[in-house]
Amino acid sequence: MTASTEFWLISAPGEKTTQQTWERLNQCTVARGQALSHNSKFSLPDLKVGTLDILVGLSDELGKLDGYVENVTHKLSQYLGEVLEDHGEKLAGNLLANGTDLTSYMTRFQWDLAKYPIKQPLKNIAEIISKQVSQVDADLKTKAHSYNNLKGTLQTLERKSVGSLLTRNLGELVNKEHFVTNSEYLTTLLVVVQKSCEDDWNNKYETLSDMVVPQSSKKISSDSENSLFTVTLFKKVVDEYKLHARENKFIVRDFTYSEEEVAAGKNERDKLTADKNKQYGPLVRWLKINFSECFTAWIHVKAIRVFVESVLRYGLPVNFQAMLLHPYKKTQKRLREMLKDLYSHLDTSGTANTVSEANFDLPGFMVNNEYYPYVYYPININFWEKK
Repeated sequence: MTASTEFWLISAPGEKTTQQTWERLNQCTVARGQALSHNSKFSLPDLKVGTLDILVGLSDELGKLDGYVENVTHKLSQYLGEVLEDHGEKLAGNLLANGTDLTSYMTRFQWDLAKYPIKQPLKNIAEIISKQVSQVDADLKTKAHSYNNLKGTLQTLERKSVGSLLTRNLGELVNKEHFVTNSEYLTTLLVVVQKSCEDDWNNKYETLSDMVVPQSSKKISSDSENSLFTVTLFKKVVDEYKLHARENKFIVRDFTYSEEEVAAGKNERDKLTADKNKQYGPLVRWLKINFSECFTAWIHVKAIRVFVESVLRYGLPVNFQAMLLHPYKKTQKRLREMLKDLYSHLDTSGTANTVSEANFDLPGFMVNNEYYPYVYYPININFWEKK
């Protein structure tokens, strides 16, 4: 059965043991022999509780941190998609967490004791994550700006090297033999002529002004609509020639042949292409590594949130089971109803699954104005599609 990209991270108080809480959930998520979700225990270490006042204050800060870390993680995945020029399967295959796919990381979650020491107060751990992700966010802006500028300059040069003869760079179409050079009196012009007017050009180009070299016009290139011709004439009549050419719908391009400039233009594009290729590999690696760093940090924020809200909700001593549900497609509604029945005894307000009149979310209990008697956080791991 196909699962969605959304997980439900929930917790419920321990019954006689937390294992019984886990087993009871698994029994209830099979409705008439059909599984509603794939369930995993969500392992939490022995985090420092602190005082209830600290936990209440931390709850709001964690909500903001949760959104910020998720946003930076999305930035990384979206920019990786831009660099790879793919937002589908290729991007999804590059989005890993600690070297494994996102679903496997979620279902086998283990707290990273090296990065986030559990002897530290929860507020300190949250600050470690915030600083870590803020640095990645700042580095991403710098790296993206540099790569985008390089890519944009290269694209501009590439656009000029293709397209209509009216606008494209002509340096790549001509060579020295097309021009009269080093002459005190003569010069060669490049003229764009509509294909339908080529005969007209051949009949008229020698008569558009005086001092045009006879039989000097050669066609050197064409595109779908126009052709490019040369014509050689005396420098003193260039302005007059341009005027009469324009009157006959022949467009004289502003171009002076220079071997150095033609070579420099080609060298610039080659250099930019080489620079882009040189940056591409390290940038992709950096994005993949830091996507993993931010995604795993985000799941640790979720872990702290479910811990904090469970302690606030169910009290001390700590006695609850965190569980990760991965709903199958088209089963979410039935799964939600099953959870309501299973945990309705936890609701002392009589408002389970009713829409609140007040327009606010209560972390862990009320999401999108809907109240649940159990601690609940949705986690959507679809980072490969554009938001």
